[in-house]
Amino acid sequence: MAIYVDKKTRVIVQGITGRDGSFHSRQMLDYGTNIVAGVTPGKGGSEIYGVPVFDSMAEAVEKTKANTSIIFVPPMFAVDAIFEAARSGISLIVCISEGIPAIDMVKVYNYLKEKGVRLIGPNCPGIISPGMSKVGILPAQIFAKGPIGVVSRSGTLTYEIVHNLTIKGLGQSTCIGIGGDPIIGTNFIDCLEAFENDPATKGIVLIGEIGGSDEEMAAEYIKRNVTKPVVGFIAGQTAPPGKRMGHAGAIISGASGLAEDKIRAFNEVGIPVAEIPSQISDLMAEKLAEYQKKLARKKAIVKSKKKTKKTAKKKTAKKVVKKKAKKAIKRVTKKTAKKKTVSRKLVRKRAERKTTALRKSGRRK
Repeated sequence: MAIYVDKKTRVIVQGITGRDGSFHSRQMLDYGTNIVAGVTPGKGGSEIYGVPVFDSMAEAVEKTKANTSIIFVPPMFAVDAIFEAARSGISLIVCISEGIPAIDMVKVYNYLKEKGVRLIGPNCPGIISPGMSKVGILPAQIFAKGPIGVVSRSGTLTYEIVHNLTIKGLGQSTCIGIGGDPIIGTNFIDCLEAFENDPATKGIVLIGEIGGSDEEMAAEYIKRNVTKPVVGFIAGQTAPPGKRMGHAGAIISGASGLAEDKIRAFNEVGIPVAEIPSQISDLMAEKLAEYQKKLARKKAIVKSKKKTKKTAKKKTAKKVVKKKAKKAIKRVTKKTAKKKTVSRKLVRKRAERKTTALRKSGRRK
């Protein structure tokens, strides 16, 4: 299993005929992603890589029964593209577009919540469930199918960490880049909840960065709700205050969003934080080993309790059998005693009758 995307994912590419849309559509198709349509206004009726192109999302969804959309359009058109996808009946939207104003994303966020549509991004690399589906721009060759769920605010840093996990033999169930903007559709907590409920995910790697308070909130959520092992990394540990570091959301304002605060929040709930990306795979391997031992101990305790209960039931059953046997013996003994008493009485009566009969016959003589 995986989260959000799998073999049943049917994808529409919005902006499929553009430079980025066409390039990454080819990559996704080569990976095996089921792209069923593309949308570019004015180019309906054409094809690209054998994929039919439609003028609108409504038409594309009606004809192909798609459930997922990925957006490769300039930021000035991206908001309209998200609204159009949501209105068409799509349940998952992945927005790669960068530079969407936060004020516009507030409207988008509230609208999608009302519609029950999940948005990943904007300004994100997308999502991949190795061996099943890739919806985004992630380099497929570094991923391998396995038990580790990866969720990240960073883009290219994710690739370095995933590459190290794969080399270590720790494949991934799903890797999701949630985006680095201040307002995004899917956050850490959403992904943590999904990974916790996914049977295929045995461990979670969380890649945060400076700015905002998402990592602190994620740490609190993990403390209360996540049982699986989690390993973290915070990007921008050496960033000077007041400087934007790559993402719109990666900026320290005063004392808010500092790397040390995020690391402390993780450590306080038992999440080890790597100092450098290459440490993640070793930390994850250690945590997984500890987790497996913990599970083995729990299983042993449960097994022992079951055995104890079974033994107790057997003992109880034996006691019941013994009690029943004793009662049965008593009943038989009583019956036998009664029979003997009756038998003695009969013998006495017979003897008395015989004696009486002899006396009478003697008198007659």
